[in-house]
Amino acid sequence: MQQTDKTSSRKKFLLWGATVFTSLTAFKIFAGSKKPSFSPDGEKKETVKMLTQDGKLVEVDASKLYCGKRKKISDEQLKTWVNKNQINKKG
Repeated sequence: MQQTDKTSSRKKFLLWGATVFTSLTAFKIFAGSKKPSFSPDGEKKETVKMLTQDGKLVEVDASKLYCGKRKKISDEQLKTWVNKNQINKKG
């Protein structure tokens, strides 16, 4: 009778341990730790990741972006923009 209590408590202990470990791991992954970028002055600056025309991922200082009235481009303009850049690279 005592052996079943021991195995039952051991199973509970392992189950609780696995649950806590999984919860902490999931929290760490989904919470996301954003590391602040610092300028040479030591001040925090916010950066935005953007894709360049040639497909490189770069970080741009958010204060350098224009935040005025924005206009969305059409699909046709986007297609010609991409095609122009691909033709320029080949030539």
